[in-house]
Amino acid sequence: MYKEIGVFDYSNNVLEKMKPGIFLTTKKDNTINTMIIGWGGIMVIWGRPLFLVLVRDSRATFDLIESSLEFTVSVPLKKDLKEAIRICGTKSLREMDKFKYCNLTPITGRKIETPIIGDAELHYECKVIYKQTLDQSVVPQIVKDKYYYGNNNANHTVYYGEIVDQYIYEKE
Repeated sequence: MYKEIGVFDYSNNVLEKMKPGIFLTTKKDNTINTMIIGWGGIMVIWGRPLFLVLVRDSRATFDLIESSLEFTVSVPLKKDLKEAIRICGTKSLREMDKFKYCNLTPITGRKIETPIIGDAELHYECKVIYKQTLDQSVVPQIVKDKYYYGNNNANHTVYYGEIVDQYIYEKE
């Protein structure tokens, strides 16, 4: 069952759930992947509601989102998906099918091809309207030291996803 909501009705919930993380899902052809994000947010830019997400160029999700230029964000509000969040935040599509391993339910998006995670309640469907690779020459050193060190130096691309649909989904 779908419940219509306003873009910002649950924005505080989204920010609260960023830690431990929320699901970012994307799809290319028959390949679907989800990962966990802890950075991002909902805002208005260019008169449009956007969900900004950051994806490292070393992630399998990066290749999928680059091809599809769309993504969904799924936020568990009531359900305990801690184990799925842990797995999806530490394992790669290159290692396993996280949907199968975590028993997550992909449900076709209402306005885009990328599915939502039916096990979570809050969903945003987004189409990328702009992207920008972070310029490491202007990233503060304290941030580089914490997030871009050693073998962890893959860079992020910021995706500006126009929110084309948002809703609460609960299985009947």
